[in-house]
Amino acid sequence: MNTQNALKFVAACALLAGATSTFSHEGHAGPKAAAGAPEQKAWGVAGDAKSATRTVTLTMDDNMRFTPDKLVFKQGETVRFVIRNQGNILHEMVIGTKDELDKHAAMMVKFPGMAHDEPYMAHVAAGKSGELVWTFNRPGEFDFACLIAGHYQAGMVGKISVTANP
Repeated sequence: MNTQNALKFVAACALLAGATSTFSHEGHAGPKAAAGAPEQKAWGVAGDAKSATRTVTLTMDDNMRFTPDKLVFKQGETVRFVIRNQGNILHEMVIGTKDELDKHAAMMVKFPGMAHDEPYMAHVAAGKSGELVWTFNRPGEFDFACLIAGHYQAGMVGKISVTANP
């Protein structure tokens, strides 16, 4: 085996080892534990479940749709999302900007087993429910989607509007 092939083999093994220990969509259905200060994103920041002022229940299904698919919040609201997968396959909810979701979806097509677990996403196994808590501390128009390869491309998306405080 030449050096280049050996390096590729080692890299592939490292990716697979990391994937099996850090990536299992099935295991990410619950709320995320924050380590340190939450990271500010353009669409908000990880919320504290105790501070949630509103609960929104979303359903996902194998027709590649979210219900509801349009959400409106006020700036500063901390929302507890209860996400129910009524389908027979894994789905997820990922909040972000259209640009961020487009980039992540493209990566998921190239690397469908990609490890990812952020406070703005919830992976929900078939027939199960998951949660995420998010604080919408910035006004604007944002999106949410299922970024599993093929789901986003099939239209499994939604819109979030956050109105500014007066």
